Amino acid sequence: MGVTTLAPSAADDPGYRTVALVDLLDRVLAAGVVVSGDITLAIADVDLVRISLRALIASVGALAPPTDPLASS
Repeated sequence: MGVTTLAPSAADDPGYRTVALVDLLDRVLAAGVVVSGDITLAIADVDLVRISLRALIASVGALAPPTDPLASS
């Protein structure tokens, strides 16, 4: 009987690699990510309040269009 693991490891999958948190944050801020969710408050199966949330997480450099420094002169 063999032992199975639920979490992948680098030894099991050659395509699996660990990523540092700083690298992951750099990728997210460079491209941007949208986080969304819905909250519904209900009493006795009667929906009273529904809230939809959306948040855009990105760096200013990713959102602002690039400017041409030669165009202003």
